[in-house]
Amino acid sequence: MPSLTRAEAHERSALITVTRMEVDLDLDQGAETFTSRTRISFSCSVPGGSTFLDVKSTELRALSLNGTPVDVAGLADGRIELADLAGPNVVEAEAVMAYSRDGQGLHRAVDPADDEHYVYGHLFLDAGPRVFACFDQPDLKAPYAVTVTAPEAWVVLGNGAATQVGPGRWELAETQPLATYFVTVCAGPYASVRDEHDGIPLGIHARASLKEHLEREAPQMLEVTKASFDYYHSLFGIRYPFGEYHQVFVPEFNAGAMENPGCVTFRDTMIFRGAAARDEVLSRTNTITHEMAHMWFGDLVTMQWWDDLWLNESFAEYMSHRTCVEATEFTDAWIDSTMARKGWGYAAERTPSTHPVAGGAAVDAQAALQDFDGISYAKGAATLRQLIAHIGDDAFIAGVAAYLRAHSFGNGTLADFMGFMEQASGQPLGEWSKAWLLTAGVDVISVDPGTGVVERKVPSQFPANRPHTTDVAGFTGGVEVFRVPVTVTQDCTTVDALRAAPGADLVVPNASDLTWATVTLDPGSVAAVPTALAAVPNTQARAVVWIGLIDGVCLGTVDPRVLVRTFGNAWPAEDNDSILSRTALALMGRIIPTFLPPEEHEWAQQVVADSAAQVLQSAGVGSTRALVAARTVARASADESLLRAWAAGKDRPAGLEEDSDFGWLAVRNLASRGLVDHEFVAGRRAEDDTLQGRLNALFAGAAMPSADAKAWAWDELTANRSRSNYELNALAQGFWLTDDLEVVRPYAERYFTEVPAMAAWVGEDAIARVATLAYPARVVEDATAELSAAAVAGNGLGVAVRRSVVDSESELREALRSRATFG
Repeated sequence: MPSLTRAEAHERSALITVTRMEVDLDLDQGAETFTSRTRISFSCSVPGGSTFLDVKSTELRALSLNGTPVDVAGLADGRIELADLAGPNVVEAEAVMAYSRDGQGLHRAVDPADDEHYVYGHLFLDAGPRVFACFDQPDLKAPYAVTVTAPEAWVVLGNGAATQVGPGRWELAETQPLATYFVTVCAGPYASVRDEHDGIPLGIHARASLKEHLEREAPQMLEVTKASFDYYHSLFGIRYPFGEYHQVFVPEFNAGAMENPGCVTFRDTMIFRGAAARDEVLSRTNTITHEMAHMWFGDLVTMQWWDDLWLNESFAEYMSHRTCVEATEFTDAWIDSTMARKGWGYAAERTPSTHPVAGGAAVDAQAALQDFDGISYAKGAATLRQLIAHIGDDAFIAGVAAYLRAHSFGNGTLADFMGFMEQASGQPLGEWSKAWLLTAGVDVISVDPGTGVVERKVPSQFPANRPHTTDVAGFTGGVEVFRVPVTVTQDCTTVDALRAAPGADLVVPNASDLTWATVTLDPGSVAAVPTALAAVPNTQARAVVWIGLIDGVCLGTVDPRVLVRTFGNAWPAEDNDSILSRTALALMGRIIPTFLPPEEHEWAQQVVADSAAQVLQSAGVGSTRALVAARTVARASADESLLRAWAAGKDRPAGLEEDSDFGWLAVRNLASRGLVDHEFVAGRRAEDDTLQGRLNALFAGAAMPSADAKAWAWDELTANRSRSNYELNALAQGFWLTDDLEVVRPYAERYFTEVPAMAAWVGEDAIARVATLAYPARVVEDATAELSAAAVAGNGLGVAVRRSVVDSESELREALRSRATFG
C-alpha cells in the first residue's frame, strides 16, 4: 500500500478540518477479525472538492458521505475517494478489520499461562486505518468518542475514562483533540491496581497471569508517576489535560512504550517476573517519565509532519532523564543515559543512514518511521542539553511553556519551537540550529595533554560549526587531579588551564558527558586504561571512557583486546549497575562474536565469565551486583556442570532459586554449545509454559548448532506465517549463536531473499526489528558484505528492510576493518 506523502498530507489538511471522530468497535466476533464502525464529522474549505479516506480492512461493508452511499468497490491500496464535498460533511463507514500478530493495528495475543486473550491498539505510525476509517496524518487532530463491545469478562481501557454501560458494552469519555496515531483501546481480563493523585485517577494494568508481580511492582511505579506529575506541573505551569492516566503493560509490544494520551502502553516484560537489577528498574522509571513528558510534548502539541519527530522524542528523552534526577531516587540517570542511550546514538551516526536531528527528508510516513532511532532520541536529548548550556535553563523552560500554551491541542514545527526559544533567551539561534539540529554527523573531540590543545574533528561529509560546552578531567592512582571546563568553538582550542594542569595517567575529554561527541583518548591514556580505569573515582567519567572505548573499537582505532583486558581488570571493581550491565552485554552481544576472530572467542568469554564470578563471590547477597554477575556467568560460562545445575534450579545464587528467566539464560547457553537437545528444552518449557517461557524455548531451539536445528529454525522464521512478532525475534536472536560458521554460512545468502519476502505478511515496524536480528552479522566475511551491498543496490527491499540491511552492513564492515587492522 502507498505511504502517505508529505505533499498529500499538506494538500488534505489545507482542504479539510476534522471536527469529531466517533468509533464503535465490536471485539466479540472471534479471534481473527472485529467490526469497526466510524462516523467522521469534518468541514471542507472548498465545497465541491475531493479527498481520500484511509481504510485498511479485510472487508469494507458500507460507506456513505452525507447520507449518500459511496461505492465500496472504489477502495484500492487502503484509500477510497470522497468526491463533491460539502462545507460540513459526515462520512460513515462500516468495515471488518483483522487482528494483527505483528504488534501494529489492533494486536491480539493469547497468554498460554491461562489461555486468556488480550487486545491492544498500537496505531503508530500509520496503522490507524487498520482499526477504523480515518484521515490518517498527525495534523488532522479531533476529539474521539469511542464505544466498545467485548466479551463480558473483559476490561476495556482507552484514551477516555471507560464506563461499562451494559454486559460487555463500554463507553469511553470523549477525548481532547488527538492525532490518529495516539488512539488506543486495550481489552481483555487485565489485572489492575488503581490509585489517585492530585485529582487524577491512576491505573496500572497487566495480564491476569502477572497479577502477583503487578501488585508487587505497582507501588514503585505509582510513586514515580505521582512524583513526575508534580514535577511536570511545576515545570510547565500547565496541568495534565487528558483526564485519567492509565499505564497498560501489554504482550508482544514492538516498542518500549507508546504515549497514547490517558492510556500509555508498555511492553509487559517491564513487569518483572523474577529478580530485577537496579538499572532495569531505572530503565522502567525512565520510560514512565519519558511517556508522561509526551503528554505535553507530542500529545498536547503534536508535530505537524514527521520530519519534526524530534519535537516529540528528543524532548521526552531529555526530560525523562532530568525528571529521574530531580524527582526520583535515580539521581544517576545521566550515567545510564551514557551507557544505554548515547552508545546507541553514536552507532546510528556511524551508519550511512545517519540524518539530522530535525528537518529530515521525510517525504512520506514510512520514510519517517526509519528515523525513530538513536539520533532522534539520544542525540536530540544531548542537543537540548547544549541548547540549555547556550541560552540558560530559565530561558529554555520559559520558551517551552510559551510554545506549549501557544499550540495547545494543535501542531507545531521546528520553526515554532525555535522562535519561542529566541524570544525567551533574547538570542538569535539560526546558526546554532543549523549546526546542531539541521546538520547530520558527530564531531570527534580529543585532547593533547602536553600542549593543552582540544581538537575538534568535524566530519567532512557533514561540515558544521558545532560549539561544545564540556569539560576535561585527569585521573591518576584513583585521584581526580584536575577538571577543567572547556568551550570548544573552533577545530583547535588551546586551553591554558589544561596546559598548566598536573600530569595524569588517564585524561578524559567530555568527562561529565555534557555534549554530543565521539571521545578519542590520547595514546598515553589508551595504554593506561586497562589498569587505570578501575581506580577512576568519578562514575560519569568511567562511563564516558567505556563508551569511548567501544566507539574506538567500532571506528577501528582501538584493538578490541584492549576492551576485553579493561573489562577483566575494571569490571570486578565496578559498582554502578548501568556500567556493569551494559558493558557485559556489549562484549557478549557484539564485541567478542564479531570483532574478535573465532579462535579467540573462548578466551574472551572466559575473561568475562571469570570477572563476573569474582563479583558474584564478593557482592552482597541479593544485590544488583550479584544479580548482574550471576546473569553474566550464565551467559558466558563454559562450565557445563554449573550451567546444568542452574538450568535445573539447583545451587543457584541466593534470590534466584525460583527465577525462571535466570534459568533460561543457562539453558540458552547450553543449547548454543550443543550440550542439550530439543527434548531437554521442551522439558524446561513445560515447567514454564508462559509467553516468556515459550519465547525462551524458541531462542534455545534456534541456537542449537546442528544442521537440523538450523533448518528447523530458519523455516519457522521465514515461512511460518502464524508466528508473532516476538516469536520471530526470538528465533532470529538465537539463530546465529554459533562459532561453527559452516552450519550457518549457507543461510547468509538466503537471508537477502527470504527475510525481505516476509514483509508480505509482517508489518514495517516488526519487520525492521526482525531483519536486524536475523542479519548474518556473525559471518564476518567479505562475501557477506558483498551479498549485502548487492541486495541494497537492487530494488527488492522495502523501506524498513533496506534501512536494517544498510545499518547492519555498516556494522559488519566495522568488524571487517577491525580484524584487518588488529588481526
